[in-house]
Amino acid sequence: MSNSRGRGLQANALGTFDTVVMAVAGSAPAYSIAATTAVLVGAVGLASPAALLYCAIPMLGIALAFSYLSRIDVNAGASYSWVGRTLHPFLGFISGWALVISATIFMVAGSLPAGSMTLALFDDGLSDNTALSTVVGAAWFIIMLLVVLGGARLTVRAQLVMSGVELAILALFAVLALFHTGNARVFDWSWLGFSHFDGVSGFASGALVAAFYYWGWDVTSNLSEETRNSRRTTGLAGLIGVGVVFLLFEVFTIAVNVILSSKQIAANDANVLGVLGEEIWPGWGGKLLIVAVMLSTIATLETTLIQVTRSLFAMGRDRTMPSALGRVHRTWNTPWVAITVVGAVALAMFIASNALGSVGEILSDAISAIGLQIAVYYGLAGLAVVVAYRRMLLKSPANFLLGGLWPLFGALFMFWIFAESLSELDSAAIAIGIGGLAVGLVPMLWYWRQGSDYYRPARLDASRTVEAEYVPDDLSTANSRVHEGLSTDF
Repeated sequence: MSNSRGRGLQANALGTFDTVVMAVAGSAPAYSIAATTAVLVGAVGLASPAALLYCAIPMLGIALAFSYLSRIDVNAGASYSWVGRTLHPFLGFISGWALVISATIFMVAGSLPAGSMTLALFDDGLSDNTALSTVVGAAWFIIMLLVVLGGARLTVRAQLVMSGVELAILALFAVLALFHTGNARVFDWSWLGFSHFDGVSGFASGALVAAFYYWGWDVTSNLSEETRNSRRTTGLAGLIGVGVVFLLFEVFTIAVNVILSSKQIAANDANVLGVLGEEIWPGWGGKLLIVAVMLSTIATLETTLIQVTRSLFAMGRDRTMPSALGRVHRTWNTPWVAITVVGAVALAMFIASNALGSVGEILSDAISAIGLQIAVYYGLAGLAVVVAYRRMLLKSPANFLLGGLWPLFGALFMFWIFAESLSELDSAAIAIGIGGLAVGLVPMLWYWRQGSDYYRPARLDASRTVEAEYVPDDLSTANSRVHEGLSTDF
């Protein structure tokens, strides 16, 4: 869909390495370990490494789905476009809306740790001050907002610095943890089995939290219109990203199980990683890992901003949301209206939410709510790839496994943990998770009644491999869509 007054995003701004960095940063390894480990241990105890392992297998299926769908439809809206063009436009809109809501909630939940980690570098006591953490977190959020506004190249340069330092520190502590002698427990292979889960519902609640750990690698698909050779690059980067963060998550979760007692984990629910660092390397360790968490949090605020603003840009361009969201800045080639709106809404919610409770309480409810929304849009993408490639699945065993069976398994797993978790979660998390999705019905029905072309989609079919191409400004008519057939490399 081309906006007659608009301009496109900056094409070919990112290369393969840049995109892999964005995928890893999107999952925020240090932040996820620090903020989510206590929630995961609270849900499944010593089975935490198993929850991450058994969620990684279906998550790779979803990453394969994104990889194959991005080959046949390059769109900043990613699953919003794919699901709408394969399953149904209503489901496509809900898929895009689930990302928008989960990303906005995350920016609210993620800004507070950014503030408290920064303060912890100077004084541990200050990090528990919610009001001060809110001010510092808001300042970091505004800085990232300006970086994202400045364009894809500036964004990736900032990301290279932040994620590079973060990953170097994590790698150092992964090695040091292997040689650490003071153990609370002895490593047990049963931590990777099913014996420590409290039944099926316990496994589901652990898997929902684990889904939040991995979430974010799919930022590569939202950057597809700004990436060189994006049909191949974005999907590959997502798969590499899932693999890298899986290894980091397993190493550090096992280290937490071995080195920290249950009491230590519970007492430091907002920053388990800082305590782990202090145990491994007294004096310096805690500070270094706090730096890693701070950088990781700030880096993932940036990738989350990209996801939500590119999704809203695609929706504005398609007129399924106000068309102003599809406007692109003439100098920076970024969707400046979407960035401004998201920034204002997230800041207002951030300041309001932090008047309500402690850092740990805010994080716990937000993580569970986001898990529900992630399960929805990942699950729908897993179904979409099977429909898009249905005529090609039986042409080879690889097609059947990688483009059909594995993504389908991933989709069914996501829907299963969504349904199972509803009985386990508290009312606040369910209200945020389901209520956030329900709000999306209002703009969906409104713009459907307005007659947006999005609700009359050109079907996505891999056997005919159709890819959306945008008409240059001087040749476009309002709301025109052009498709160009391309040979598939499936």
